[in-house]
Amino acid sequence: MDLTDIPGDVTEDDEARPDFDAWESPDEVLREGPTRERIFDVIVQLREPTEVSVIAARADCGTEIARDYLEWFAEMGIVRELSGQPVRYERNDSYLQWRRIEQIRQSYSETEIVAHLTETLDAVTEYRERFDTDSPSDVSPVAESIEASVEDVWEALSEWKALEQRAALLDSARHR
Repeated sequence: MDLTDIPGDVTEDDEARPDFDAWESPDEVLREGPTRERIFDVIVQLREPTEVSVIAARADCGTEIARDYLEWFAEMGIVRELSGQPVRYERNDSYLQWRRIEQIRQSYSETEIVAHLTETLDAVTEYRERFDTDSPSDVSPVAESIEASVEDVWEALSEWKALEQRAALLDSARHR
């Protein structure tokens, strides 16, 4: 028997087959959940100052509800309100950075943080030596593509930037 074959005795002849079209779409399922969480998810994804109506639409809620929650998030320091017509909100990256640092401090001991930091700094040093410069922004992927593909160089530079960001977070977590 092939694994994809369905034995005849699995379903009864009179048993109704499921109506897959009647199931909720994944988008509908993901829209469920508390409004505050949906608005927070939108906030985390913001890359520029955004109007309340746009945030409300992305969070699938009413504008007034979004405005109330955004005011609360602003009081908490998660977003910044930019006055004007219309009022816009932007994500407070320093809050998100603080939150990540606190998560690191709660998840790891100081010894573990130092070990991860050392490991990360060693990897950063390897990239500095490989590209013979102190910053990934000083490297031209096209110029470096003589020895490797542009994609490989781009990936290495992205990894280097991520390692530098990780090192900064770990260092901040170590000092708090």
